[in-house]
Amino acid sequence: KDGKLPNLDQSDEINACSVNVDVELDGKPEKYTVMFKNETHNHPTEIEPFGGAATCLGGAIRDPLSGRTYVLQSMRITGAADPTEPLENTLPGKLPQRVITTTAAAGFSSYGNQIGLATGEVEEVYHPGYKAKRLETGFVVAGAKSDMIYRERPKEGDVIILLGGETGRDGCGGATGSSKAHDKKSVQTCGAEVQKGNALTERKLQRLFLNKEATRKIKKCNDFGAGGVSVAIGELSDGVEIKLDLVPKKYEGLSGTELAISESQERMAVVVSPGDVPEFIRLAAEENLSATPVAKVTADRRMRMFHRGRAIVDISRDFLDTNGVKQRMPAEITENDTDFFAPVAGSDFGPDMLKTLSDLNVCSKKGLSEMFDSTIGAKSVYMPFGGKNQLTPVTAMAAKIVGGETDYCTVSAYGYNPNLMSSSPFAGAIYSIVTSVAKVVAAGAKMEDIRLTLQEFFMRLREDKKRWGVPLSALLGALYAQINLGLAAIGGKDSMSGSFEDIDVPPTLISFAIAPAKASKLITNLPEREGQKLWLLPMKRTATSFPILYTSKSCIPPLIRAYARA
Repeated sequence: KDGKLPNLDQSDEINACSVNVDVELDGKPEKYTVMFKNETHNHPTEIEPFGGAATCLGGAIRDPLSGRTYVLQSMRITGAADPTEPLENTLPGKLPQRVITTTAAAGFSSYGNQIGLATGEVEEVYHPGYKAKRLETGFVVAGAKSDMIYRERPKEGDVIILLGGETGRDGCGGATGSSKAHDKKSVQTCGAEVQKGNALTERKLQRLFLNKEATRKIKKCNDFGAGGVSVAIGELSDGVEIKLDLVPKKYEGLSGTELAISESQERMAVVVSPGDVPEFIRLAAEENLSATPVAKVTADRRMRMFHRGRAIVDISRDFLDTNGVKQRMPAEITENDTDFFAPVAGSDFGPDMLKTLSDLNVCSKKGLSEMFDSTIGAKSVYMPFGGKNQLTPVTAMAAKIVGGETDYCTVSAYGYNPNLMSSSPFAGAIYSIVTSVAKVVAAGAKMEDIRLTLQEFFMRLREDKKRWGVPLSALLGALYAQINLGLAAIGGKDSMSGSFEDIDVPPTLISFAIAPAKASKLITNLPEREGQKLWLLPMKRTATSFPILYTSKSCIPPLIRAYARA
């Protein structure tokens, strides 16, 4: 409304955050679309760490991929309790923290390494509250020339093709399962809700969507995530008629319900004109991909599913568009008045320094990071660690865009501190955004070019108004930061089920910031020569340590201007 998002790419396809930028490829100016997406797989990773973490990345990739963009780079931000605790301290009904942590890392890295996706940053935060349920977050960046993306409103008679993997019972109830608080039986009863990833099939989808002949035939596309056929096909048009018997299956014996809600991975639903169906199937076959017409667009506003010759679903679009029953809950914000940053009375520098250095959140994560390949695709601008001994972690990740020789890239960073969020969700959310923005600006991108996407993870709220006040407080803090910085979160995801008996996850609001930039102009946090100066730019704060924020036009301190002139 205020004109502060001039490059926002708006369409009926909302699977990923999307912005349009001007770049130069092979020496020529081009219109380019950058997409990015974050999501968590906390529930499945807690239950089955390898598969849950693998499909966290696979699911994040599919969202911008369904927008016909090529995924360039990923970031993994996770949260765990202490993985060094003795095995006998494992809670009944839980896997040991060490098992979850190491196996999840193996799953996420396995998927990324198989599909050929560079992971630019890997970070794990530690907090005892994550014993309730693990935090498993994936963030990806993608892009393509804008003319690769064709969009048109589906019309009566158009054909909906199921592209990619086959359907099984894996992932049945995965979407609803992600909203469950865990109990002692969850690890034994929820295994079927975990999807089974297939990185090689998704790689084939990537290759097909690099073919302009194929992408220009797609009017609209949806990936198969939560809800399976019901959502992936049901969202494509106001009127659809789905033949479940035509859905390719991994094995026989699936019921109509299973075919309708299975979240089997690496599938896409694409809408094409009837005359383009044979050619699209041929192009898919060149990449060894199955492409099966399973539905058609109808003129009436109803979603119908047929199985074994009879209609088993027949729902009005007007009903679906209500998005269910609206609910209201009272919320009471009870913020902690203590200043998180205030010096502790009676503190002693020496012991305090040793205590800080022994904190798992401060120790090196290089061993974890080295499980992931940061160089696949030859697009990474930064290595995850630098310096003479390759021990200094970078504070942001960057990758060149695809489509030709170019100096243009994207710069991404995250912000989140579980201890600060636990002390004050309002202040913690502000600092999540400020930290992510500061990292991207420090890397050399322009502040006004930054766009945000948020990831939230909170305890089970029940009907407790004080518990409802926690996410409300965090969201108000995030809104405060965005308004005062003049920057917007154009996407985000949430999970509200982080409880196990009487244990709650810490209030979690992660801010991911991204901006386009030129690779040749980027800065690292690594001194490159003797005598090079390091600059401290103090952040002005209120008496209670809230950052004093400025809009992008007025945020450049005099020190930066003086340095630029020099």
